[in-house]
Amino acid sequence: MDTNKEIRRAVDTGKVSFGYKTCQKNLLHGEGEMIIISNNLPKNDREVLQHLAKVEGKKFLEYPENGLTLGSVCGKPFVVSAMIIIDAGKSSILDLTE
Repeated sequence: MDTNKEIRRAVDTGKVSFGYKTCQKNLLHGEGEMIIISNNLPKNDREVLQHLAKVEGKKFLEYPENGLTLGSVCGKPFVVSAMIIIDAGKSSILDLTE
């Protein structure tokens, strides 16, 4: 399964939110199904999102590239350091595991 294609399909056909603070808020409200972070997200922020995802029982995926590449995969003209999949749409991204 191609991770990049599945991320893009989730962005195009599902509901996705971008940003560290947005991910944190969604997790605290019990929303979302999966967190995806870039490999250059600061360590403290990564640990907070990992902990919240674990507590809420959500999937967590560390994207192997930096935020600029993740933003490009999502079709966004900005850096994406963290994103939350609220609805996967036609994507099978939720089948990916860490």
